Amino acid sequence: MRFLIRFSYDGSNFKGYQRQDGYRTIQEELENAATKINNGNFVKVVAAGRTDKGVHALDQVAHLDLDVAITPYKLKRALNSNLSDEIHINSVKEVTNDYFTRYFVLRKEYHYYINMGEFNPIMRNYIYQHCYPLKVEKMEDAIQYFEGEHDFRAFVTENNVKENCVRTIYEASIKRTGDILDIKFVGSGFLRYQVRNMVGALLKVGTGKIEAYDVKEILDSKVRGKNGATAKSCGLYLVKTTLKGDL
Repeated sequence: MRFLIRFSYDGSNFKGYQRQDGYRTIQEELENAATKINNGNFVKVVAAGRTDKGVHALDQVAHLDLDVAITPYKLKRALNSNLSDEIHINSVKEVTNDYFTRYFVLRKEYHYYINMGEFNPIMRNYIYQHCYPLKVEKMEDAIQYFEGEHDFRAFVTENNVKENCVRTIYEASIKRTGDILDIKFVGSGFLRYQVRNMVGALLKVGTGKIEAYDVKEILDSKVRGKNGATAKSCGLYLVKTTLKGDL
């Protein structure tokens, strides 16, 4: 039986989503819980994508196969009872055996949060503590260059091994609430470190190191070295994953 799961997690104490020998990861925790439910037979959990160390998720999706007969309701309860409080299964749905989560993704929504005010030790793992004023209007001008279909090679750390870096960003915006900035990206998909690298460029605009139009030049150059700034992972959230059938 194949199941589609939607889950959220606090990525603060994990090495990232993907299983890595010797490190605590989201995938390993999920697979350990599912394997226990599957009478000890190993269960591989296949997500629609991976997140880096320290990145959080409110709506990640994955599929898994079980040999035991179990309802989605009972599987959700069983998984949550075998997971730490840092991970929570939000929903479980039975799907056909040929269902492969990654192929059903239509768009993903990421948010990055920045604190421009006083350092907040309580939120240091959840909002990037920049703690200095930023030129928000210039950042708003710069972020518009990311919208549309582009080759994002200049914003991918491992572009030398990635042949296709073309992605579409449907929405890119900045919302300010007091001292907190909420930077939003909605796109067809994102490459490794792409969001953090785009935010890194926006931070350079906000601090006056580059101008807004420089972001377009960096994007058009398709050269990663021209940007060279990666925002910290703590402020990044995968907020929503839209699958075929959700709309």
